[in-house]
Amino acid sequence: MKTATSLAGIMLFSWALCTSCSEKTGGTAQVLKPRIVIMTDIGPAEVEPDDNESAVRLLAYADRFEIEGIFTTIGWNCDPYPQDWSVYLTRVIDAYHTDVQNLMKRSGQKSFRNSDEEQGRQELGYWPSADYIRSRAMMGSRRAGIGVIGEGNDSPGSELLIRLADEDDDRPIWLCSWGGANTFSQAVWRVKQERSPEELKKFLNKFRLYTITDQDMQYSMRMNRAYSSHQWLRREYSNELMLVWDESAWLNQNELGKSNWSKYEQFIQGKGALGKVYPKFLWGVEGDTPSFLHVMPNGLNDPDDPTQIGWGGCHQFGISPDRETYAWTNWQQPLKGISNTYEHKFYPDEFNDFAARMQWADTGKGNHNPIAVVNGTQDLKPLELTARTGEELQLDASGSSDPDGDRLTFSWWFQEIPGETACPAISDPESAKVTVTLSDDSAGKTYHLICEIHDDGPFNLTAYRRIIIKVR
Repeated sequence: MKTATSLAGIMLFSWALCTSCSEKTGGTAQVLKPRIVIMTDIGPAEVEPDDNESAVRLLAYADRFEIEGIFTTIGWNCDPYPQDWSVYLTRVIDAYHTDVQNLMKRSGQKSFRNSDEEQGRQELGYWPSADYIRSRAMMGSRRAGIGVIGEGNDSPGSELLIRLADEDDDRPIWLCSWGGANTFSQAVWRVKQERSPEELKKFLNKFRLYTITDQDMQYSMRMNRAYSSHQWLRREYSNELMLVWDESAWLNQNELGKSNWSKYEQFIQGKGALGKVYPKFLWGVEGDTPSFLHVMPNGLNDPDDPTQIGWGGCHQFGISPDRETYAWTNWQQPLKGISNTYEHKFYPDEFNDFAARMQWADTGKGNHNPIAVVNGTQDLKPLELTARTGEELQLDASGSSDPDGDRLTFSWWFQEIPGETACPAISDPESAKVTVTLSDDSAGKTYHLICEIHDDGPFNLTAYRRIIIKVR
């Protein structure tokens, strides 16, 4: 745990660097988007419909993420990855090309930047052109497993990852692995061959890898962890690389989507060009989506601290499901149960958020999210407070607002922490202003309080602000 703690400290510092100013929306200063790279085994709807679904949702949020790359690559159902399957990614990008003019109306954006400017840093709220996204779509590794890592396995995707890490940019790069992360493993191998140990460490520190289970192999051999290059990454580089291995949120995303499929038929499918390429589920619905929900800049969680619950669940550093290597994961109790409970809690809000965006894609009109302001501050990063035992903390979200003038409702709650049996009392947790009373036995503890705000407009959209209370 000493290693995990020191690594988390480095990552929290980098989060602070890239969220040091406020969001442009609402008339304040600008903040840069989080950088993400997608590795997807997207294919025909009769084989991989969930990757098509997640790709639609991703591009409906293209104003929230700086999409540095989308690599078509191997997964459970394709080794080697058929090159002609990449047409399904092209189809989703073409749909975005049709819908982006409507999506831009959500923020009042009138035009795109020129090509050189789009290749630079993008502020939160900027909708990139379809041409920009096409320029970042390319082939990754077509073969799975540690056995193919080495000469002959380089790809346009692995080469781009090295160039991205070399850019003069303090922001971390989140790798969202919808299939296997073999493309990244190859980039690591290449850097190891050609650069010094110090340069390799710097390269690894640049990335965070969120894997939807372990798909660097065929499904029939999914328990053979030693086959996967993911295990090699965990074994060799757990001190330098944040690797999140999700075994909770993706399962819930699949099952909750299936049980709520009628809502997808009503509010997602057929809405705009993107909705027209959103297929019906086969195995489950959008099982890969939690990889970028974890990075979603909505004020709920700092992705560089995986213990903080977000739309992609929560994780702790410990033994991974192979029982040999270590990662940030959530496969064991009690954390799996805790993460599962919150994933169910958040599901209606994250679905409604998506449905509202698809309405914008379809009609160019719709609802906006409320803006959370706590104790006079509006920010995506957590509000950190220090208090004493017995103190009564005053928290005020009455300065929050809604761009559409909708009425707001409030809910304040503490995130459950494994091993903690009680949290401080909250006075009137459904009001805009609350008092948190710290007990005499709270010394040395840290509490995470969430201010959750809903509007009463279409789909009842949400805003969040996390408050971290450290008790002296």
